[in-house]
Amino acid sequence: MWTILGFVALVVVVVLLWLAGAYNNLVALRNRFKAAFSQIDVQLKRRHDLIPNLVETAKGYLSHEKGTLEAVTQARGAAVTAARAAASNPGNASAMAGLAAAETQLNGVLGRLFAVAEAYPDLKANQNMILLQQELAATENQIASARQIFNNTVMNYNTTRESFPNNLVANAMGFAPAQLFELEVEKERQIPQVSF
Repeated sequence: MWTILGFVALVVVVVLLWLAGAYNNLVALRNRFKAAFSQIDVQLKRRHDLIPNLVETAKGYLSHEKGTLEAVTQARGAAVTAARAAASNPGNASAMAGLAAAETQLNGVLGRLFAVAEAYPDLKANQNMILLQQELAATENQIASARQIFNNTVMNYNTTRESFPNNLVANAMGFAPAQLFELEVEKERQIPQVSF
C-alpha cells in the first residue's frame, strides 16, 4: 500500500514539476517576444521623430506641395498611434495589423515626398535634407533587423505553444498565439527610396 502511495506521489510530483517547467518556459518566451518588440518600438519612435524635421526642411522648398507635406504629417500621426497600440500588446493580431497598415501608409507618403523633392535641386543639395535622409535610411535598416528578431522570437513562442504537450498548458493557462509583424504586399516591403 505504501509503495503504491509513494509511486502515485512521485508521479504527481513529476507532473507538477513538468507543468511548472512548461508554464515557466512559455512565460519566458512570451517575455522575449515582448522585449524584441520593444526594439522595434525604439526604432519606430526614432523614425517618427525624424519625419517632422524632414517635413520642416522640405517645407521651405515645397511650398506648392502642401498636400504632400500634410499627408506625411497625417500618416506619421497614424503610425505613432498604431505603434503605441502595438507596444501595449505586442503580438496581438489586430494591433500588429494596424501597425503594419499605418507603417505601409507612411512608407507610401514618404515615397511620394521623396519623388516630389527630386524636382527641387536646391532641396536635394540641402545638407539638412541629406543628413535626415541618411538617418532615415539607417533607421529603416534597423527597423528591418529588429522586425526579423521579433518575428523569430514570435515563431519560437508559437511553435513551443502549439507543440504537444506544451499546448495543454498553453491552452489551460491562456497563452494566446502571437502575431508576426509582416507587411502584406511585396511592394510595401520595400524601403522607401530616400536617395537624392
